[in-house]
Amino acid sequence: MTSYIPSITLPSQVFAQPAASILLPIALGTGIGFTVRPVDTERTYLALKQPPYRPPPYVFGPAWTVLYGLMGYSAYRAWTTGMASFNPETRELTKQGATLYTIQLALNLLWMPLFFGLKRPIEATVDIVALTGVTGYLTYIWGQVDVVAGWALVPYMGWLSFATYLTIGVGYLNDWNLADKERERPPGRKSTTKYVDEGSEKKAL
Repeated sequence: MTSYIPSITLPSQVFAQPAASILLPIALGTGIGFTVRPVDTERTYLALKQPPYRPPPYVFGPAWTVLYGLMGYSAYRAWTTGMASFNPETRELTKQGATLYTIQLALNLLWMPLFFGLKRPIEATVDIVALTGVTGYLTYIWGQVDVVAGWALVPYMGWLSFATYLTIGVGYLNDWNLADKERERPPGRKSTTKYVDEGSEKKAL
């Protein structure tokens, strides 16, 4: 069981204020996205061999904005409900969840630099598997504190499961090497090729 560790946990003021709780993950996630450079990220994403059911790039921004908002609302709801309880066990679960929440947020923010920035799919896979596990435990912990807080994390858990599938699938299909996958199209030539090896595979047939 994870204990409450104040030194690595976000300040209580973040959890206690709805605006701060909701906007913090949105702001951090957006900041990381722009740090990695959206244009380069999309170019790399489209250049990679992809498993079935991969979503188009424009889905990720709105989806993560909603999920970060729900994540922040869950944190606010669990903290304010749990810390107002007279039950010592509930208060302890609330604080344990705060530490887990901070850990999962850090793992979440680490994934994009690993996958798209450093192009390290193995490390990114380890990260997202750990992230999914921590978030699953957090959902269980905060679900005991407040049912609404637990359910608010369910869409996030679903998306993480899908993202884990995509991460492993992309890594496997690209031989766990994402470097130098992008190709420039010849000047003046239009192409419907979406993935870097699609054209060569069609020529080989």
